[in-house]
Amino acid sequence: MTDYQKTITVQAGPDVVFDALTTTDGLTAWWTTATGSGEAGGELAFSFNQPQPCVMRVDRADRPTSVRWTVTDCPFLTDWVGTRPTFDIVPLDGGASELRFRHHGLTEELDCITDCTSGWNHFMESLRRYVEVGRGMPNGSKEDLARRG
Repeated sequence: MTDYQKTITVQAGPDVVFDALTTTDGLTAWWTTATGSGEAGGELAFSFNQPQPCVMRVDRADRPTSVRWTVTDCPFLTDWVGTRPTFDIVPLDGGASELRFRHHGLTEELDCITDCTSGWNHFMESLRRYVEVGRGMPNGSKEDLARRG
């Protein structure tokens, strides 16, 4: 039972990556429309163009190294409730960063694993693009729609 994990190297400093993971403007630019607070103890709601959002509690937001969420409600993707997306940011030489993403509880046993793996692979690239060039490929973008066929 292995959690979904992805490590990417980005040509952006840890503070830039941290802001992309903790501000609603940043999250909306690379993932999906986000509202709420990305600070520790806050709550973020992600729309994914659904009537009710996927809600995550922000367990940790330690600038610029670590972000931890727990999914508390997700009516359109119930497999996610109780899972924990985590982001570890490691500074590299030359102003780059390594982002180590793990979605604890997102395993092959879940019905959504194929779609969720495809989604996270796409959105990790979207995050990379956002922090490197200022434009991501968020939910509903032409790139996102193209990957869905």
